[in-house]
Amino acid sequence: MKSALEVSASERSRGIRAVCLDIDDTLLDSRGSARRAFASLTGNDAAWPVWRRITDEYNARMMAGEIDFETMCRSRTRDFFAAFGERLSEDEVLAREQRRMVALRDSWELFEDVTGCLEWLRASGLRVAAITNAPGGYQRHKLAVTGLAATFDVTVISGECGVAKPSSGIFAAACDALGLSAAEVAHVGNNLEIDANGAACAGMHGIWLDRESGGSTSSAAPVDGVSVITSLYELPEVLVCDLPFGGADDGLPARQVSMAGSA
Repeated sequence: MKSALEVSASERSRGIRAVCLDIDDTLLDSRGSARRAFASLTGNDAAWPVWRRITDEYNARMMAGEIDFETMCRSRTRDFFAAFGERLSEDEVLAREQRRMVALRDSWELFEDVTGCLEWLRASGLRVAAITNAPGGYQRHKLAVTGLAATFDVTVISGECGVAKPSSGIFAAACDALGLSAAEVAHVGNNLEIDANGAACAGMHGIWLDRESGGSTSSAAPVDGVSVITSLYELPEVLVCDLPFGGADDGLPARQVSMAGSA
């Protein structure tokens, strides 16, 4: 895939024809769901920071291909309780992890700005895709449970294509599946480094969904050309006013396409 610097003026003039979206903590309140499931397992969420630290450590190993998803889940549960002096048998680890997973799936929910945004993208004639770092089976089950499975023209999952964000390979796979050049595609995600910056470096239009409104602890800064929004209500205006929009209504004024205040 071409880098942002290699994209020609003629390619850029084609306009945005598709929007790719991250799933977890972009469309789905995954962290909120995970915290509620954690509280159901332990009785409260006082030790949530410890759980998050262990999760981050094992998730990095999973993304690097060192361990699979099931091993990550069991190892995290075992190490969390061990940190508080409780040594669990493998059977008990499995039982507690299964209990947590049931609670997690029962609490999956979309952010309130998601449905209207997806409807606007479709009505505007844009193609819609998902790019997500996760195991394939687990993520497709999540999309089905939350009603998102039929939403996307293309779904690219790291566990299925063998490469994860921010690698340009996964963004290239999405563009190839859409039949579009990188310059014709925008990617929206809540993680600045792996979503927005990764997409921009791959030649796409990166859009950072900063739901924490500056509360991120990351030291990274947006690379040149990355747009920043704080909710999906702001996405239509960015696509129409700030980027070379290629949807069905190129000349539509921003006030007519903005979702702001529609909730």
